[in-house]
Amino acid sequence: MSYPFQILSLEQYHQDYARSLKEPEAFWSEVANHFTWHKKWQPDEKILEWNFKDPKVEWFKGAKLNITENCIDRHLATMGDKPAFIWEPNGPDERVRVVTYNRLHKRVCQVAQMLKNNGVKKVTGFVFIWAWYPNWCMLFWVVPGSVPSIP
Repeated sequence: MSYPFQILSLEQYHQDYARSLKEPEAFWSEVANHFTWHKKWQPDEKILEWNFKDPKVEWFKGAKLNITENCIDRHLATMGDKPAFIWEPNGPDERVRVVTYNRLHKRVCQVAQMLKNNGVKKVTGFVFIWAWYPNWCMLFWVVPGSVPSIP
């Protein structure tokens, strides 16, 4: 597998997809080894358990990670001033926005702090309504571990 999750051709996509079906634990273990973990799964623990009758699917049971660390924080030291994403609006007269990892981190932390200041805690449910903004907004609720509902 090349740089984590980078598929360079349609042929590679088909190969990786087939492997993910044939050897799901080996495939996803290899992918997950590139993440930053607070608590990594143990070699004797199953990576994937599923029961579609109940339905119940569990990934990396017992392991812990923070998705914002993996999406943003771990890139700050080496790619802080590089684009985390480029947002192209639907309207041709609207400006394209390039958001660096540093800027994304700052904004996500600001909104997460605003939520904390307003009593949003881990597993707190809330509704957040906003106008159309770049998709960095989707990461802010992960910081406090809350559960959003976005209409």
